Amino acid sequence: MSDEDVLRRKEEISLDLCESMIDIAAALFNISSKDIRRTGRSRLPTTRVRQVAMYVAHVALGLTMTEVGRGFGRDRKTVQLACHTVEDMRDDAEFDQLVAQTERVALVALRNRIGG
Repeated sequence: MSDEDVLRRKEEISLDLCESMIDIAAALFNISSKDIRRTGRSRLPTTRVRQVAMYVAHVALGLTMTEVGRGFGRDRKTVQLACHTVEDMRDDAEFDQLVAQTERVALVALRNRIGG
């Protein structure tokens, strides 16, 4: 397998993980995955779910911010802002529980595809 093939495969896996993460977040938070995928600005509840999903994709699934950005149709800086926002909000115990639950569900659901 050439270096180019390896890079292409890694990108396919990261995109697949992001798509799956969007679907998991949509199911957990009872929001349309179409709304999460929509480009441009969204209402705050949709934005917050997207931010949590991007955070989990980066922190729990181990994707780079660039990979997460590509998978969510955003740039790396947007992912960075989302991760900082979620991290800051984790001081709230209830929000922290929601994020931790999202991490657990994602890790269980995607365990066979992580790091592949």
